[in-house]
Amino acid sequence: MTGVMKRVFQLLLCLFLAVSGPQQLALAAEPDDEPEITITRSQTEIIEEYRANGRLYMIKITPKKGFAYYLVDTDGDGSLDSRHNELDEGILIPRWTLFSW
Repeated sequence: MTGVMKRVFQLLLCLFLAVSGPQQLALAAEPDDEPEITITRSQTEIIEEYRANGRLYMIKITPKKGFAYYLVDTDGDGSLDSRHNELDEGILIPRWTLFSW
């Protein structure tokens, strides 16, 4: 009798996992959470603008030669952060990818 009970338990567990799995995946893939990406290509670089709810929060710049770097709105005011001092007035602070896999 224990062999039959074990099989019934395994069958019920598989049935439960099969029924509950797709519902969780459907909840995770909401289209409202995806960013709006605008891609601009030129001869020297590719610029990707990332927006959430119509607000620009990040720009990824990929030059034809070299590594991609990012400009990010860290304080959420809708404008990209820049360095404001006498030496580097108006220069945007880039962020490079150091490691990726």
